[in-house]
Amino acid sequence: MSTTTRRNASAMKMVGALLALYRQAAGHTQRSLGERFVIGEQQIASIEQGRRPLKPDLAEQLDELLDTKGALSTALSRMPEVDLVPLWAEEFLDREREAIAISSYENQVLPGLLQTEAYAWAVFRSRVPFYGEERIAQLATARVERQAILHRGEPPITCFVVWEPVVRAPIGGPEVWVEQLRHLRACSELPGLMFQVLPLDRASHASLDGPFVLLETPEHQRLAYTENQRGSQLIADPGEVAILTQKCAMLRSQALTPEDTRDLLDRLLGEQ
Repeated sequence: MSTTTRRNASAMKMVGALLALYRQAAGHTQRSLGERFVIGEQQIASIEQGRRPLKPDLAEQLDELLDTKGALSTALSRMPEVDLVPLWAEEFLDREREAIAISSYENQVLPGLLQTEAYAWAVFRSRVPFYGEERIAQLATARVERQAILHRGEPPITCFVVWEPVVRAPIGGPEVWVEQLRHLRACSELPGLMFQVLPLDRASHASLDGPFVLLETPEHQRLAYTENQRGSQLIADPGEVAILTQKCAMLRSQALTPEDTRDLLDRLLGEQ
């Protein structure tokens, strides 16, 4: 997804530059425009810089407010086909890059932020319909590049809860799996990162409905992200986010502690 985002950068910057031009002509600052739409100055700045996509509904509202005769909506609809990416993907990845806190639960594969490149290759190779090797290489590289946020000067607070079968599954084969276990063990020592395994012998737990991700933005907005077989959604509704936040808190109490999780990883590595 990140590779597609880079291809999309020029068109997004063009739309952002148009917004900045029309905003200034109408006498608005980024702050006043953000307050008008209750989205914040930083989000307007991100759109104008081409780092965040302008959504069609917001484009229509901005066209009306700034009296642009539909220019923003038209520019958005005429973005080159090669530059178009799903807006949910753009939005989620942008929010992930800026997040000050990230929590997730996974029960099928390891979180993308914790995957080795070889593990990511194995995951993408398992996709149906199948990807070509070039596409897999792009996606795996992009997934690893996302992990830079864990190593920046002030990384986000992160909490990952993973069901035990995911940790034990030798996706990609024994060598890939062992490398992945070592990587998880190293990540578990990163500042502000908590990695917990939800034991297989749990008779029940708080997220039988499936995986999810929680994000907190620099403006302290809380968002949730979910995926299924044929779609994904970024959730901003406070009530829905609150439900998943409660599930996350319960899962953390039901999972092994970070210390016990490290012991489990050590045991698994010692058996190899």
